[in-house]
Amino acid sequence: MIKTTLALLTAAALPLAAGAEPAARETADYWRLQGQQALQAALASQPNTNRAKHVILFVGDGNGVATVTATRIFDGQAKGMKGEENQLSYERFPHLALAKTYNTNQQTPDSAGTMTAMVTGVKTSAGVISVGPEVTPGDCRNLAGSELPTLLQQARARGLATGIVSTTRITHATPAATYAHSPQRNWEADTDIPAPMRDCGRDIARQLVENGPLDVVLGGGRSQFMPAASKDPEYPDISGKRGDGRDLIAEWLAANPEGHYVWNQGQFKALAGTTGGPLLGLFEPSHMLYEADRRMGKGDEPSLAEMTAAAIARLQARDKGFFLMVEGGRIDHAHHAGNAHRALVDGQALAEAVQVAVDSTSAEDTLIIVTADHSHVLTMAGYATRGNPILGTVVTNDEHGHSSGEPYLAADGRPFTTLGYTNGPGYGQVDSPEARYLQKPRAGRFLAPGEDTTGVNFHQESLVPLAAETHGGEDVAIYASGPWAHLVHGVQEQSYIYQVMRHALGL
Repeated sequence: MIKTTLALLTAAALPLAAGAEPAARETADYWRLQGQQALQAALASQPNTNRAKHVILFVGDGNGVATVTATRIFDGQAKGMKGEENQLSYERFPHLALAKTYNTNQQTPDSAGTMTAMVTGVKTSAGVISVGPEVTPGDCRNLAGSELPTLLQQARARGLATGIVSTTRITHATPAATYAHSPQRNWEADTDIPAPMRDCGRDIARQLVENGPLDVVLGGGRSQFMPAASKDPEYPDISGKRGDGRDLIAEWLAANPEGHYVWNQGQFKALAGTTGGPLLGLFEPSHMLYEADRRMGKGDEPSLAEMTAAAIARLQARDKGFFLMVEGGRIDHAHHAGNAHRALVDGQALAEAVQVAVDSTSAEDTLIIVTADHSHVLTMAGYATRGNPILGTVVTNDEHGHSSGEPYLAADGRPFTTLGYTNGPGYGQVDSPEARYLQKPRAGRFLAPGEDTTGVNFHQESLVPLAAETHGGEDVAIYASGPWAHLVHGVQEQSYIYQVMRHALGL
């Protein structure tokens, strides 16, 4: 019989201390009680049908289920736990669903089409930004009338404050889909538009400035806003990308005389505690740094959590409600490079930013949704023993169920890592953390016995040689907390996320 005394239930509810051995407590009663406690929490849960004053949408770019699992273990092991028992901030949310991520023309999707679905409620083609599926990608001649209103634009029209935060260029696909309309995601600056399309095409950076003010814009991508004749303030060897001679940063400041423009950490910190006027922060010429590199002291920029905190404070000061989109964008880029370490650290950063949002708002009036635009072809396999370093080589159990202590060898006599990729640059030895082109492939595995697979620059092995690893096509999770979060359930089209957010706001 299951012992359901208050003492046992209380003991089961206590979190493990950092470095504690969960196996010492994981008896049969422990798991039964853990399950009963989860059941009682579910039975006590009541739908929150308040009208949401605020909505925050977190998008982990490429943060599929395999990545979330690996990040959970990585984060737990960083805290001294075995790792598997850990929970990320958003994994404690009460409501969960799966989203189908395909584009209307593509089985395995891209970020432009998937983000368009989330913020407009309409599935569309790969590569297009908040325009309908009838638009031919890369052709703006028949664009008029196909622009899809976004939730950010609808919220702003109703008087709500609005903001976007990203670790990518702010003109990149995911943030761009919240405010721009383009038949081609790559038209970030005017020089990115092919000559035959420049009469009808309007670049994404220009749209950010011309489509009306957002209260908060924080991310990377300075070069898209600067004329080609100007030099970057941080990197003098980098010039602006604009061929039209326009200085869009100066234009933004002229249009927002009460606004603040910042491009480094010092300027950003100097605004701490201030809440008046719009805020534009562009912290890199292109994408912001990987969080792993930022933590090593590189760059001069805030973390995703710091940007999220600043955005929420400024948007809350309007006191009219707000819509905020926060993207952990470089999870995706690290995966494309076949570099799981950087992907998982950026996954940690996303979870930290979500916790900031939870701590800064109330579940009574703030709907928080955490999801991914798509997955990646990251795999986790090999029968590793409990608590094996998630970035390490596979060490299995012996016949008695205990760690063998030795790397498990594949049929070719070499060790292999728990994490790997179905395709990507890891087919051959890769030394660059930003690898984009294959070196000469070598037959067989490149992992040598004793090689450190946990280092920040290690690239996991891949099965199929490609210059860059690809997205995955499986469903991604949606985590939700706050008003109307219970509508997040079942298996849904990705465009359903828009419907939930709009309903919660009463738009």
